[in-house]
Amino acid sequence: MTSLNEPSPDAAHTSDAAHTPDAVASGTASSGTDTPDGAPSLSALAAARIAVEALLDGGVQHVVVSPGSRSAPMAYALAEASAQGRVELLVRIDERSAGFTALGLALSTGSPAAVLTTSGTAVGNLMPAVMEANHAAVPLIVLSADRPDELRGTGANQTTVQPDLFGEQVRFAVDIPAGSNPERAVQTGLSAATGAFADLAPGPVQLNLAFRDPLVPEASDQLPVPAERQRYRIGTEPLIMNLPPASTDLVERRTVVLAGHDAGPVAEAFARAHSLPLLAEPSSNARFGPNAVGPYRLLLEHFGSGAAQPIERVVLFGRPTLSRPVAALLARADVPSALYQPVPVAWYEPGRRTELPLESLADLADFAGRGPSDWLDTWLLAGSAAQHALDLVLAQNAPATGPSVGSLVWKHSRGQLLLGSSNGIRDVDLAGLPAPEPAATVYANRGLAGIDGTISTATGIALGGRQETTVLLGDVTFLHDAGGLLIGPGEEQPQLRIVVLNDSGGAIFDLLEHGAVREAGTYGDAVERLFATPHSVDIAALAAAYGVGHSAVSTTAALAEALALPVEGRSIVEVRTDRRSLRQLHARIKEAVAAAVGGVLAR
Repeated sequence: MTSLNEPSPDAAHTSDAAHTPDAVASGTASSGTDTPDGAPSLSALAAARIAVEALLDGGVQHVVVSPGSRSAPMAYALAEASAQGRVELLVRIDERSAGFTALGLALSTGSPAAVLTTSGTAVGNLMPAVMEANHAAVPLIVLSADRPDELRGTGANQTTVQPDLFGEQVRFAVDIPAGSNPERAVQTGLSAATGAFADLAPGPVQLNLAFRDPLVPEASDQLPVPAERQRYRIGTEPLIMNLPPASTDLVERRTVVLAGHDAGPVAEAFARAHSLPLLAEPSSNARFGPNAVGPYRLLLEHFGSGAAQPIERVVLFGRPTLSRPVAALLARADVPSALYQPVPVAWYEPGRRTELPLESLADLADFAGRGPSDWLDTWLLAGSAAQHALDLVLAQNAPATGPSVGSLVWKHSRGQLLLGSSNGIRDVDLAGLPAPEPAATVYANRGLAGIDGTISTATGIALGGRQETTVLLGDVTFLHDAGGLLIGPGEEQPQLRIVVLNDSGGAIFDLLEHGAVREAGTYGDAVERLFATPHSVDIAALAAAYGVGHSAVSTTAALAEALALPVEGRSIVEVRTDRRSLRQLHARIKEAVAAAVGGVLAR
C-alpha cells in the first residue's frame, strides 16, 4: 500500500494495466487526535481547505457540486474559494448529470475539472462519466466524500466500500483517512489525471476523502467578501496547421489519410502536404481543407483490391468509430496501415490492433509516401460526384430526414458543436460537406459512444468554452438525459441550442441488421418494442417544465431558418421526422452514389 501523505507515481494505474489493491493509496484513520503517521489530526474543514488549495494550484478551474452532508467540508471550502473569485462552482442535483457536466467542462477548457459528491450511491452515479473519461482520456477529478474508518463496515447509514470503486476506469485512486493532510494525494491525483506520468494517458482519478464530524464551519467562520471573478472565453478556436510539402524523394503510393475522433488538424495538414485524400470523421476536427472528401464511406468499395486504382496504404490519425467500411479497410491484411501516436492514447493497447504505431511525422511520411499525380484528383472527383448524388436524393424530400438534418446542422454550426452518439454523428459523417476552413470546434463522447449524459456534456462544453454551442442528438438520447436540463435559478445559463431529431424511437437499429429482421416480418413487433423503444413524450411540454425555449420544425427549409437565428440562452429545436422510411432512404442514397461514382471513374 502507498503511504497516505506520500502517494507515489507508482500508485497511479491505467486501464491497460492489471488493477490490484496495491495500486490504490490507502490508510487507516484513528479515532483519536492523531493520524496513522502520528501527525496531529486535522479538522474536516481544515483538511478540505488544504485539498481545495491543492486542486486550484493544480489547474482546476471548475468544480461541479452535488449536495450532500458528508461532502459539506469540501463544499464550504469551495464556497470560500469561489467567493474569492478563484474557482467556478456549478451546482447540479443529479450526480450523473454533474459528472457529465464536469466532463464537458474538461473537454472545452483542456483543464482538469472536478465533481464533488457525498457518500453512497451518489458516487456510483458518476460511473458512466468516469468510464467515458477513461476511454476518451479526459482529466476528470472525482471528489468522493466518505465516512471515517471507524464507521465503515458497521452498518452506518449511507456507507459502502468506496475506495477503488471505479477499478480500472481511473488512472489513480486514493483513500484519504479523516484528519490526514490530503495535499500530496491531491497533487499525485492531478499528475495522473493530466498525463504527467510517462506512458500514462490523461484520464479520470478518484480522491476519496473521509471526513469526521464536525462537518460544518465554526460559528466564528465567515465567507470571504465576494470578489468579482473575471470571465474569459476560453474555448479553443478551430485550428489550421501547415506542414512542409512532402519531399520528392518519397515513394509514390496510393495512400489515404483516415482522421478518426480527436485526430486534430495535423491530419489535414499531413494529407495536404503529401497530396493524399483525407477521409475525416466530423469529430476529428480535421474535416476541412482542399483534400477532404465528402461521403467517403460510400466510396471505399470503389477503391478496393479489384479497382483500377486500389488503396495501397492507410495512415490513421485519431480513433475511427463510425463506419463499418472504414473498419473493414483497416482490417485488410493486404493494405498496411500506420497509426500516428506521438503520445499515449487511452484506447490503444499495443499488440491488439493491426496498425503500426509511429511516434514521429518523419516516420509517418516515409510510410505514407506521396500521392501519385492523379490519386488525389480521382478521389476528389469521386467525392464531388458522390456529394452531388447524395444532395439530389435529399432534395427530393421536403420533410426533414436524418441526413438532411445532419447536413444543415454541420453547415450552420459556429463556435462549438457536440454530436450525440447513435445516428446524429453518422448523419453528419455521411452528409456534412467538408468546408474550406473549420467553423466550429467539434466534440463527441466517442470514448465509449454511449448516449447518456449528452445534454449535460453539452452544457459543460458551452459553459467552459463560453461560446455559442450547438448539440445534435436523437430523441432517445435527449430523453435519456432530460434531467440535464435542470439548472437552478441562481446558476449560470449556457448559450446552448439543442437540436433534437425526434422520430419517436431509436432509428439507428433500422440501419443495422435489426432493420432486416423487421422487414422479414417474424420479429417485427419485437424489434419495434425492444430496439426502437417508441415513446409519446411531448418535448414542448418537457421544455416548458424546465424553462427552456422550444420550437418545432418538420421541413428542411424551416430547420434552415431556425438554425440561422442567433443562439441566445438555452433553446430546443425539435425536428419531427419519420423513421419508417429511413432504411429505404439510405438504400436510395447508396444506389445513387454508386451509379454516380461508377460513371466518373469509368471515364
